[in-house]
Amino acid sequence: MMDAFTLRDHDAEARLFTGRVIVLWFVVLMAMLVLVLRLFQLQILEHERHSVQSDANRIQVQPIAPTRGLIYDRNGILLAENIPVSSLTVVRERAGDLTATLETLEELVDLTPAEIESFQRRLRERRRPYEPVPLRLRLDEEEIARIAVNRYRLPGVEVEAQLIRHYPFGDLTAHAIGSIRRISPNDLQRLDRVQYSATRYVGRLGVERHYEDHLHGRVGYQRVETDARGRITRVLDRSPPVAGGSIQLHLDLNLQLAADAALGDRRGAIVAIDPATGGILALVSKPGYDPNLFIGGIDPASYAWLRDHPDTPMFNRALRGQYAPGSTFKPIVGLAGLAYGETDWEYTIRDPGYYRLPGQTRMYRDWSWRPGGGGHGIVGMQRAIYRSSNTYFYDLGVKLGIERLAPFAAEFGFGRRQVVDLPDAVAGLMPTPEWKRAARREPWYPGDTVNLGIGQGDMLATPLQLAAATAIIAARGERHPPRMLLAADAELPELNQGTLPPLELSDQQDWKRMAEAMADVVHRGNRGYGQNGTAWAHIGMDIPYRMAGKSGTAQVVGIPQGLRHDDLELTERQQRHAWFVAFAPVDEPEIALAVLVENGGGGSSVAGPVAREVMDAWLLRRSMEGPAVARH
Repeated sequence: MMDAFTLRDHDAEARLFTGRVIVLWFVVLMAMLVLVLRLFQLQILEHERHSVQSDANRIQVQPIAPTRGLIYDRNGILLAENIPVSSLTVVRERAGDLTATLETLEELVDLTPAEIESFQRRLRERRRPYEPVPLRLRLDEEEIARIAVNRYRLPGVEVEAQLIRHYPFGDLTAHAIGSIRRISPNDLQRLDRVQYSATRYVGRLGVERHYEDHLHGRVGYQRVETDARGRITRVLDRSPPVAGGSIQLHLDLNLQLAADAALGDRRGAIVAIDPATGGILALVSKPGYDPNLFIGGIDPASYAWLRDHPDTPMFNRALRGQYAPGSTFKPIVGLAGLAYGETDWEYTIRDPGYYRLPGQTRMYRDWSWRPGGGGHGIVGMQRAIYRSSNTYFYDLGVKLGIERLAPFAAEFGFGRRQVVDLPDAVAGLMPTPEWKRAARREPWYPGDTVNLGIGQGDMLATPLQLAAATAIIAARGERHPPRMLLAADAELPELNQGTLPPLELSDQQDWKRMAEAMADVVHRGNRGYGQNGTAWAHIGMDIPYRMAGKSGTAQVVGIPQGLRHDDLELTERQQRHAWFVAFAPVDEPEIALAVLVENGGGGSSVAGPVAREVMDAWLLRRSMEGPAVARH
């Protein structure tokens, strides 16, 4: 019975328990030691590193965008300003479930599909980490309040107060001063990432683009403390940004308004220049567009309308439109003939209404030609200008030859970009035998020179180039490259950019005589049919000052030999382009200009009155009670 039970060995159990306790205490002691060592490592050895990491989680360095510089006209009227707005932004890295966040926002703010689509597109673009992505540019007070109440439901969503660019005159000045656009991924490749770390827009066109470095300013920074949701709790320190510099332009808003009104609803362009400085007083291209549409991100439908409209409102005709100059080129051909001794003011020809090259039967017609007759009779240089004889300049162009005519015209800026601060301007085309071989793989024919003598053929010029060439005649050979900048709050290199060497003729009096011949275009009247200046009946009969001018028409469709087309048979887009160049007063010019009316028809009858309105607005401005009321 006793063998069935084993007596318990209390001593052995006690030794076992004691051993286990010792092991447990050893384990605890080792764990405590490891903990102390780890604590020592974190608090003593690695304190600085973890302190910095902690601050990085709690403290952020945020760039601060500088305020963009302002743009004024010559009279101090603000053309480009900055206005305060409250915008809705999302930081993708903090937003968590972006779909849920957008759904919540749609409950609070009336977001359009276009705004959401633009937001999604910006998210896909290459951007900086933790960069706020705009969702809605402008919020009203009620929307701001709804978002503030629901901030706890909207991680990564912020309402930012910021200044954005605004153009108070919209389409009136869009082509004159250019505009800014949202920074694109391509822009990020060329821009200074530090200086543009807080900037969302960059000058893309015109003056805004050329003076970007001056207008942008210098970025600032602030160290802020944030909570777990990334919201700023306090600003620790701040290095303020340096605002961009402002600039003042030669542009005169009142003249810009007058030029815009004179052109009306017609497609075309007007460029007015001060001959003494090259300063651009007015630059109009119509139709225009409102650049403010692009600041907040234009919706696809509106952009498609602007892009696909047959009148191309975003196309700057004044700087980029290239057209045959037609008869407005004749004064340059005349001056070339005088400079090279191929003609003089007494030399005359008989103008039968057409011209033929020696040994050829092809007829190059004058605008006065008609089956069985036409022409201007006996024509010298002065009459060839004020009556616009094609035959005289066909003959003179051939005598000069392309080898002399092309380089002489280039000195007036044709085929060149002789501008100071207009990055969008194009060079046009002054054709040469070398160009034709490269572009057409054809030789230069004598007929090419004939056409060039009246500004036709392959020659192309912009309204800016014709205004600048006219300004050179007005200044009697003095050359001042066209420029927009009048003054700035810093020393910019464009302010000291010098003039070009003056053009010297064999007889400097030829400048004055050419100016007088162009004055006859406007003022020579009451001489009988075929004796009056081409523009006298349209603008010269009651003009209170002396204006020198030259009309021109540029054919859009060819006319077969032996035929005279009827304008009524052509569509509106097939009508000739109407040109008029002018300067005034003749003896002491204050303004030179070029007017283009696309498919307008007659230069004197259509473009001439437009030029007269602009001239009146500038030269008779002293009689006005005050500045014109600028539209907003």
